[in-house]
Amino acid sequence: MRIEVVTIGDELLLGYTIDTNAAHLARQLAAIGVEIVRRTTCGDTAESIAAAVGEALDRSGAVITTGGLGPTSDDLTKPSIAALFGRAMVLDEEHLAWMRDRWATRFQRPMPEANVQQAMLPAGARKLVNHHGSAPGIWLEDERGRWVAMLPGVPREMRGMLADTLLPIVASRLGDARTVVRSRTLRTTGIGESAIADLVGSLSQGVGEVGLAYLPNADGTDLRLTVRDAGPGEADARLADGVARLRPLVGEWIYGEDGADLAEVVLSQCRARGITVGVAESCTGGLLGARLTAVPGSSDVVQGGVIAYAYEVKTSMLGVPAAMLEAHGAVSEPVARAMASGARASVGVDAALAITGIAGPGGGTEAKPVGTVWIALDLRGVVEARRYMMVGDRAEIRQRSAQAALEMLRRRLLADGRQAGTQ
Repeated sequence: MRIEVVTIGDELLLGYTIDTNAAHLARQLAAIGVEIVRRTTCGDTAESIAAAVGEALDRSGAVITTGGLGPTSDDLTKPSIAALFGRAMVLDEEHLAWMRDRWATRFQRPMPEANVQQAMLPAGARKLVNHHGSAPGIWLEDERGRWVAMLPGVPREMRGMLADTLLPIVASRLGDARTVVRSRTLRTTGIGESAIADLVGSLSQGVGEVGLAYLPNADGTDLRLTVRDAGPGEADARLADGVARLRPLVGEWIYGEDGADLAEVVLSQCRARGITVGVAESCTGGLLGARLTAVPGSSDVVQGGVIAYAYEVKTSMLGVPAAMLEAHGAVSEPVARAMASGARASVGVDAALAITGIAGPGGGTEAKPVGTVWIALDLRGVVEARRYMMVGDRAEIRQRSAQAALEMLRRRLLADGRQAGTQ
């Protein structure tokens, strides 16, 4: 099956909103054997919507749109596409009643009359249930078998509706004799793209019948294995073989697969060992703590932390000696160690991570250029520290620093587990 995707919205064309919907649609549809042959973005006018969708229908006969299903005057997707099919717009009384009840019970107020527009559907359309918002999706098909599936533009709603409703409909049309495009991703951190390539290059027969892509990012390098034009079972088997070939080579640089989050991995390891965690942050300004507490259920491991930007806060709240700060500066090994130990004592935890560095764009010197970061870990009184030279802008340096701190704790837990014979 060949499908075109049309994402709708002036905010996408102007660059104010990044089009994540099209990328998500492409990945999910490829996984069930659907080929996205073209992606188009158009503005909110009726003319541009009709032109983009009409041309896509003529080429492929199957189109998915996102956006323009809301209650405001610029939401013109439904009437524009209904006109292409020669359909009038009619009020769905059932959906209108559901929306009024939703507002009354969930928001304790009457529904704004503008939302009545969301209950207007093209005549003869199939309503796609939205469990994640008020705007229904729409499936509109003509006598020639050409169809358009309209989904909301809000990413959370679009992804939920795609999984709940649209993917099963599309999959049912594919039948059993279908091929898929499937991928698995190994997530690494602390090792560069070229170093991984050297490791992988030692495989005399490569990674089997799969494609391998290196995807560097601020958190590390993802290794994505992809199989195309194979049946579901065969694709999964090839991917499993490719992963089995890679894992022994890349080894402990791998912290998880696919959507794995290093913070969640570390929290799971700490929870299994009964270790509580605290943080002391300077240049990251709470980013490390935010990474940890973003994971549901983290409160049984993460106890708290200190954002210690100023010398006075490092001294008063973490016990870093003023003389040490004057002698070595805030961005130094002794201060990082003292911050970690101070956080472990003040928060009352088993393990404390400390980060101090120069995130830029200013503040660097010849001896300590922008990107200089010291990270320390105090785990039950045993302290280690490491100096990093982070690259990127301020946001990337901060992100890389938080990731490196998590990796330091992960590595320490792995090493301790091996020594104890539990890993």
